[in-house]
Amino acid sequence: MSTLSPDVRRTLPRLSAGGIILPAVAFILLPLIGNEYLFDAVLTPFLALSLAALGLNVLAGYTGQISLGSAAFMAVGAYAALNLIGRLDLPLPLVLLLAGGISALLGLIFGLPSLRLSSFYLAISTLATQFFVQWALNNFSWFSMNSASGVVSVAPLHLGAWIIDSSERRYLFTLTVVSLLTWLVWRLVNSSAGRNFIAVRDNPLAARAIGVPVLRTRMIAFGFSSFIIGIAGVLWSFTYLRNVEPAGFNLDRSFQLLFIIIIGGLGTVRGAFLGAALLTLFPLLLSRLGAWLFGQQVDSGVLELVQNIIVGVLLIGFLIAEPKGLAALTQRLASYFTSRRTS
Repeated sequence: MSTLSPDVRRTLPRLSAGGIILPAVAFILLPLIGNEYLFDAVLTPFLALSLAALGLNVLAGYTGQISLGSAAFMAVGAYAALNLIGRLDLPLPLVLLLAGGISALLGLIFGLPSLRLSSFYLAISTLATQFFVQWALNNFSWFSMNSASGVVSVAPLHLGAWIIDSSERRYLFTLTVVSLLTWLVWRLVNSSAGRNFIAVRDNPLAARAIGVPVLRTRMIAFGFSSFIIGIAGVLWSFTYLRNVEPAGFNLDRSFQLLFIIIIGGLGTVRGAFLGAALLTLFPLLLSRLGAWLFGQQVDSGVLELVQNIIVGVLLIGFLIAEPKGLAALTQRLASYFTSRRTS
């Protein structure tokens, strides 16, 4: 009887109860019991932000290259898809790949400073990417299909004969794309390339001494990260916002993604999802709590200010008490309950 070699076994995902239950709930149960509000206001933006944060985590968490221009790459992906569909009418799978590829190309160009810069100086150079992309989108109407306002409403996506025109279908499409790309990221970070990422993050000099191509590894991280974030931008615009505009990809969005991976956990796949879940649900819960406690007496601007203050406090708290974020916290809780059950 033949058995799989150790190398092959390492490339196969380890199935667990959670690995079976979560997809069953996401793909089967939620479409049966969910409503339009749950899909449009909670699940779809959560998935799009999770994917964008996952792309950023490849760069910042696994490779140690801080980026403050993630929203710019989301914008490039969204506007690339807008023009590929509106001008060339390409099929949706090809649109996603090309939009991600264009974002990756831009990521490689703006990732060139990482060959010489690091830490704070690299963060400032990526911030220039954010400002440059926003300037280009606001000043060249060609990118927005010559729209006078710069805001373009998008038609429902279609995959062959399947028109993605309902909240449930938008959710299922987003979930499918996010699941496939999450698996791709998982494969990458568990490969030799992923180990090179970690080696460069922990000590570039030691990594170079043991034969890791540091400069090439950084460029691969920038390109792959931008590819993932670009596709997340397509999902954010076409399945959640259902319009494409520069305001949807401002500097606040870049900081939001950075906060997600810090709170969720740097250098982990699940950290992107945990952080996105917190920052997606928290504004909704705060809004409901404010309405329940004060009725209509509290202005939405005040609630947003309170939300920003609490997020800032959470961020400082996690940096002090749990630098590894929610991913480490949930891992410890799971280990604790497992030990209690077995003892």
